[in-house]
Amino acid sequence: MTAIYSRIIGTGSALPERVLTNADLEKFVDTSDEWIRTRTGIRQRHVAAEGQTTGDLALAAAERALAAAGVKASELDLIVLGTTTPDLVFPSTACLVQHRLGANGCAAFDVNAACSGFVYALGVADKFIRSGQSKKVLVIGAETLTRMVDWSERETCVLFGDGAGAVVLEPSGEPGIYATCLHADGGFKELLYNPVGVSAGFRDEPNHGVRIRMAGREVFKVAVKTLDALVGETLEAAGMHEADIDWLIPHQANLRIIEATAKRLNMSMDRVIVTVDQHANTSSGSVPLALDYAVRSGKVQRGQNLLLEAFGGGFTWASALLRY
Repeated sequence: MTAIYSRIIGTGSALPERVLTNADLEKFVDTSDEWIRTRTGIRQRHVAAEGQTTGDLALAAAERALAAAGVKASELDLIVLGTTTPDLVFPSTACLVQHRLGANGCAAFDVNAACSGFVYALGVADKFIRSGQSKKVLVIGAETLTRMVDWSERETCVLFGDGAGAVVLEPSGEPGIYATCLHADGGFKELLYNPVGVSAGFRDEPNHGVRIRMAGREVFKVAVKTLDALVGETLEAAGMHEADIDWLIPHQANLRIIEATAKRLNMSMDRVIVTVDQHANTSSGSVPLALDYAVRSGKVQRGQNLLLEAFGGGFTWASALLRY
């Protein structure tokens, strides 16, 4: 029996129009462009306009991915959307995007794995295609993280931005996605989390207490160690070696973490897609945004092997090794 792989046939992305540079932040936060750049590699981020939602960005990215794939929304039989900033408690943002696309009737749901959300969603979609249950799948990563940023907290507010990316998958007799690896450890919750919610309750604070809390140095240490192990696991799962990878497309959270992962792979930074300087950390949006940039810029070519990896609150960490 011929193996079934899931293959990316189109990519798309979307960013809010408003750009907030480090120089802009200097005007109302006790920080500096040099401080931000040397610690994170970030130069600017995009910020959603008032009334602009995660679903708006997801829709725009999805439409571009469908156009690139030459697929009509009515052909979709599954939509999986990675996000930690949904439009509503329910229905899922995937359902809202589905209706706006005109793909009514197919399965649609959200995946919340923080910054690993898109890679988690890609792993789920891959299994649906490999099982034969789905033929055309839309996978999205979208966030409006600036909605839960405390702009007076310089350690965190400089890190995040808004954006969305998407891919369309279909079955193929040739790779395709070689392997995906998904992990989580809730024991690290206190290092990176948002303390409020529907069941836990909200607070009598600005924005109802909705804000990101992060122990930056500890997160950095665990992320580097965890991603190092993840690289080896992913290569083993795919039966491949470091030299087989043409491009690393990592989660865009911190340039130093990206550089550490590249070093583990013995890869030159010339073979690493970096957008953190332009987009900052867009959580679930970062990997598909970077992928779409890599494809549309002409860097990534058909037939090349790509390693996608991400690390996020939970902690969660995930990877996908694929041939584009």
